[in-house]
Amino acid sequence: MSSRRSAHALSSGAQVATEENRRSDQRLGVGPEVAGHLCENCILPSGMASGSARRGGARLANLLHGYLNSSSTATSASWSQTGIAAREIAPFGARMASNQIVRNRMKSVRSIQKITKAMKMVAASKLRGVQSKTEDSRGLWQPFTALLGDSPGVDAKKKIIVTISSDKGLCGGINSTSVKFSKALMRLTAASGPDKQASYVVIGEKGKAQLQRDSKKNIRMFVTETQKLPINFSLACALADEIMQKVEFDAIHLVYNKFQSVVSFLPTVATILSPETLAAGSEEGKLGELDSYEFEGSETRAAVLQNLSEFQLASVLYNALLENSCSEMGARMSAMDNSAKNASDMLEKLTLSYNRSRQAQITTELIEIISGAAALEASS
Repeated sequence: MSSRRSAHALSSGAQVATEENRRSDQRLGVGPEVAGHLCENCILPSGMASGSARRGGARLANLLHGYLNSSSTATSASWSQTGIAAREIAPFGARMASNQIVRNRMKSVRSIQKITKAMKMVAASKLRGVQSKTEDSRGLWQPFTALLGDSPGVDAKKKIIVTISSDKGLCGGINSTSVKFSKALMRLTAASGPDKQASYVVIGEKGKAQLQRDSKKNIRMFVTETQKLPINFSLACALADEIMQKVEFDAIHLVYNKFQSVVSFLPTVATILSPETLAAGSEEGKLGELDSYEFEGSETRAAVLQNLSEFQLASVLYNALLENSCSEMGARMSAMDNSAKNASDMLEKLTLSYNRSRQAQITTELIEIISGAAALEASS
């Protein structure tokens, strides 16, 4: 018996609301087709449209009526002032995002947050392994600096700029930093004289992609996918042999990022001279401690300098690859940590928006039920 009364109360309330809605449409001068369009775009059915929803629709009613019955300039201007383009009808409730859209957005943000956290853990695991190898490799090339010296401003006609970058992204600005320093060295070489030449040797996919945009003609050689396997001295020796066989040079500038900590790295330029430049510098006394040594054995001074130059290039290249890899992992850790924090902030905002929208929907439904019961009591 009570369920029949409740059903009768709701149906009576719906009839009263429908009659009131029809009267308001007549007062506003809106035809049934426009009212039906408004109700179709509402969340609620047309028969149970609440008073607040109808008042919201009334704000668009006059504009819709003028649009459907007139095409004058004044009508078009009124539509443009309200932010609705000509020959378009804005759906009712366009200001409020659907709960389903917000839920889908929250799901996407959670998925991205899981990915960024996983990438941060992977980068931290790889960093621990590469960092120990990097620290050990520093003792391999440092004796060459004392023996042969370090002269980044050497006067050489043919210079090779070896830009070391990563094959993958999402690691901050380490690749952009290496490319910027390489371009600066290229400009300095071009400004030093018309007889000076410089070209690029690019290691890494990201550095290649950036330099190809405006310096494609200056790239002599590029090597990618060097990080698929762990970096070792054999890889550095193979790269050094390929560079010395395919490229003629008087001096090589290695541009890489030296690892300092997880959150910082230092752009560094290391200079390696060719055997001919070493011989000329040795005669002029411009090298380091090499002039204080005597050469013994069957090998000539030129052969010794040739071997020293090749071994120095392989050693410095090995250390540069490890330093850059360490810097890449540290920068990726920082970038993924920032991404995870941003995802958390976005989730908080989306959750707040979703709860507010859901609370408003529940409140609207309660108002409709109460209004139906009040209408039934008034009619009886």
